[in-house]
Amino acid sequence: MTGKNSTNIGFEKQIWDAACVLWGHIPATEYRKVIIGLIFLRYISSSFEKRYQELVAEGDGFEDDRDAYIEENIFYVPEEARWNVIASAAHTPEIGKIIDNAMRTIEKENTSLKNVLPKNYASPDLDKRVLGDVVDLFTNMDMKDTEDSKDLLGRTYEYCIQQFAAHEGVKGGEFYTPASIVKTIVAILKPYKNCRVYDPCCGSGGMFVQSAKFIQAHSGKRGEIAVYGQESNADTWKMAKMNMAIRGIDANFGPYQADTFFNDLHPTLKADFIMANPPFNLSSWGQEKLKDDVRWKYGIPPAGNANYAWIQHMIHHLAPNGKIGLVLANGALSSQTSGEGEIRKNIIEADLVEGIVALPTQLFYSVTIPVTLWFISKNKTQKGKTLFIDARKMGHMVDRKHRDFSDEDIQKLADIFEQFQNGTLEEVKGFCAIADLQEIAKQDYILTPGRYVGIEEVEDDGEPFEEKMARLTSELSEMFAKSHELEEEIRKKLGAIGYEI
Repeated sequence: MTGKNSTNIGFEKQIWDAACVLWGHIPATEYRKVIIGLIFLRYISSSFEKRYQELVAEGDGFEDDRDAYIEENIFYVPEEARWNVIASAAHTPEIGKIIDNAMRTIEKENTSLKNVLPKNYASPDLDKRVLGDVVDLFTNMDMKDTEDSKDLLGRTYEYCIQQFAAHEGVKGGEFYTPASIVKTIVAILKPYKNCRVYDPCCGSGGMFVQSAKFIQAHSGKRGEIAVYGQESNADTWKMAKMNMAIRGIDANFGPYQADTFFNDLHPTLKADFIMANPPFNLSSWGQEKLKDDVRWKYGIPPAGNANYAWIQHMIHHLAPNGKIGLVLANGALSSQTSGEGEIRKNIIEADLVEGIVALPTQLFYSVTIPVTLWFISKNKTQKGKTLFIDARKMGHMVDRKHRDFSDEDIQKLADIFEQFQNGTLEEVKGFCAIADLQEIAKQDYILTPGRYVGIEEVEDDGEPFEEKMARLTSELSEMFAKSHELEEEIRKKLGAIGYEI
């Protein structure tokens, strides 16, 4: 199997081109609603049309039967909301009203989408001529590459956020978890049929998409998963709802967006798998009002950093055999400030930390901060032991700024975890190691993988040390001499045009 580059989906560039058509015509913060709404409408219409033609070909007269679509996890799209109607009106003054009406009609057909779809296309702030041009771009899109394995909305939004950040210089405070990281978490946790999967900061829902895909790939159906999520950003919550609707995943994201710490929408949930990429080092999260919260079993998280609030919230929601896979900034591995070291010690001594994976930099589109994957288990197969992996050298650069994992990279990490759990793992110096609780205690309960895996062994090339040092120092001396020659040449050139250094 050859490595896939999971950073690219077939029509990312086309969608960005559509966004650029709108550039300068609407505020950047509003573009997302317009573009994502059109993606949703175009996608479900394309899926409906494909099923419609299949039913017509069967000749049983079921092409207008809603159940014939619902049973295949496909939206039934009323005639006035179908893309051919929208495309034919692209260059009429009513195009905005027609799109808004299509959104309302779809919401009416599916009450779970009530007040979720954007209906801002008739706004006088949106140039209808430009909107018509964007509709044309979507009409001409090749939609064949939108199979279920792609987190369409999340990946596209992630790509566009990257592009806007590059154009506007904005900070990457809002981003979505890259597909390769999500796939790694899912491949290691291995969610199974009829499990409960929870993400307390679910973004566009990428964790759920990959979990459903994993189950489907292992002789199950994508519907055989109970999904629970929560998201505090209203627009992102709506995006997640649309993403699940496209995927045919029945998800419980609560009736509205809400802050996970202050308004836990799933207070009694005990999940089999929790997968999350919480905001890194979130400050001002409201600790002063939550000091007596039942979730802080291992210690009150500091007011200035929510990392250990997220960890403990997730542990609180774990089933007796539940597992967690989450992304955290590296500081959580070793911080001793404001009681974090004591909380980490308590979690480790409770034998909850199953594995730690140090990731390479540049995996995220909009942040370069180094991060780590934590795997926490309520009922570890290897009691009293923790697996450490230093994966900082893994992956490949797909462009100047962005690194990605191949399918082989992801499988390698999953295999190492499975071998560890089976008791068959052979440690590799500089890459993976197993440590018991006593060894971790000797390291002051710091979980940085480098402390445990050591330094990679370098193969002896057979050259005696004295001869190697003599050769290397001679080569270095030659380089120094050459650098002095170049320095003198540069001085002469600058002096010739009146500059002295």
